Amino acid sequence: QVQLVESGGGLVQAGGSLRLSCAGSGRTFSSYGMGWFRQAPGKEREFVATISWTGISTWYADSVKGRFTISRDNAKNTVYLQMNSLKPEDTAVYYCAAGSGNTRVRGYDYWGQGTQVTVSS
Repeated sequence: QVQLVESGGGLVQAGGSLRLSCAGSGRTFSSYGMGWFRQAPGKEREFVATISWTGISTWYADSVKGRFTISRDNAKNTVYLQMNSLKPEDTAVYYCAAGSGNTRVRGYDYWGQGTQVTVSS
C-alpha cells in the first residue's frame, strides 16, 4: 500500500514556474514507477510525465516536453515535477500516481488527491 500527497500547486502567470512535489509513504515506494497526470475541467485525465523506479528513464507528453522535468528522490520517498514556461492551457488539477510507470491511467494503482495549478494569461 502506498499513500501519495501532492503539494506545490498554485496560481502563476504565463511564463512562470512551479515545482510540484509528491510525498509517498510505505517502504515499497522506490520499487514503483511514478507518473504525473492532469485533468482540466470537462476533460479526461491525461498523461504528463513518468519516471522509472531507478530514476534513469523518463517520458513526457509532447505538450510538456522541453518545459517540464520529472525527478525523484527515493531516499525521501518523493517525486517532483518542475514546470517552466507555463501556459494557460497547463491549467488543471495535477495528480501523482504509483504503478508500472507507463503513460496510461490504468497502469497506476495508487493516486494522490491532486493539487490545483492555475496559469493566468
